[in-house]
Amino acid sequence: MSRSPNPPEAADPRQLRRIIAEDPHWLLSTVPSLSNLCLQSIVNRFEERPIWEDLSPVHKDFVQERLSTSMPLHVTANLIHDGVYWKRCCEKWGGIRDLTHYGNSWKRMFFEKHMENMIELFIPDVTEPKTFVEMVPLCKDYIKRLNISQLLPPVTEPQKEEEEYGSELVIENEDGPSMDHFDFNIMLDKLTNLEEFHVVYRVKQCGLNFQCKMFEMTHRDCESLAKAVKSCKTLKILRLNLSHMEDTKCRLLVKYLLDHPSLRELDLSHNLIGDKGARAIGKLLNRSSLETLNLGGQAIGKALLNNNTLLLLHLGANEVTWPSAIALSKVLVQRSTLKSLNLSCNNLGVDGGKALEEAMSNNSSLTECDIRLTEVEEQSASFVNQVVWTNQSLEQRRHARESKTKKTSTAVY
Repeated sequence: MSRSPNPPEAADPRQLRRIIAEDPHWLLSTVPSLSNLCLQSIVNRFEERPIWEDLSPVHKDFVQERLSTSMPLHVTANLIHDGVYWKRCCEKWGGIRDLTHYGNSWKRMFFEKHMENMIELFIPDVTEPKTFVEMVPLCKDYIKRLNISQLLPPVTEPQKEEEEYGSELVIENEDGPSMDHFDFNIMLDKLTNLEEFHVVYRVKQCGLNFQCKMFEMTHRDCESLAKAVKSCKTLKILRLNLSHMEDTKCRLLVKYLLDHPSLRELDLSHNLIGDKGARAIGKLLNRSSLETLNLGGQAIGKALLNNNTLLLLHLGANEVTWPSAIALSKVLVQRSTLKSLNLSCNNLGVDGGKALEEAMSNNSSLTECDIRLTEVEEQSASFVNQVVWTNQSLEQRRHARESKTKKTSTAVY
């Protein structure tokens, strides 16, 4: 009897059945989880059905990383919290700035930059003002500073002429534009958290199209700007670079700044302010809480004799001469509020230097005094600098004593 052959070994079922994927790179590990599929569906339908508050922090991060940065702001502005999404929106512009300048907030950086771009590209009688009316409710809680580096004038079109009654010409469009530059009354009073406002009346990169009026603030501009600033009750710092501001505009601006409840710093440097404008600013010093003033004039010195709040005065390169130096010397003797004084790049001369030297011999509060390039004698400059250094040492020791006293009081308590 022949011996039966050995029975075949049981085959491995994994070798008997095979699934061949159409994608040769397909792996089971690449299949997204159900939760991720649901979150991606939320991302895809976010504009028509935004879901946010019900998501966990981890799920919110997932959405922020994938949500389109072109999503309409009326959907995202008051819904998406500060984070990755707003960082991605800022990165679209390139050249990301120092985040610390924006309180470490990507959302604040985005909305400040977005509003600045809107204003700088506004063309009078072409851009619709209602776009700002619609935007302000979305961004007013996040804007604390605006730095406007250009303002565009109206579009100048060739005058349309047609011949009528022989040689007589009829010229159309004689009414002119409704505004000369962007009117800040449109939105400044509605920015309820605005603290700093910087504006320059100019057109960047105008090239061969240069015209003087591109760098000029008109009387109508001045009045509308002044009214807008007055209406912004939270504003603390105002910096206006207007290339030249004659006395009439300066007095008009000051008229609306009198008794401003929050303004602490005013910078009108690089403006040719005359005696009448300086007297107006002197009046402002007595009817405001300014702590920093950047401009010039003899009348300013006289006004400071009645001022108890100003801490810093910058008069550099303002054509200040020896009479102004003498007026300021009286301030240094009679008032101890002023801590910093910059008179650099002015023609104070020998008399002005001697006046400052005499005043500083009776001053113990001024800790900064810049009198470089002022035609002051070396002896006077050396004495002033020595007194400033002495005052700095006294101030440091005073702070050290106060700090030690505070620590001792805390320990006893």
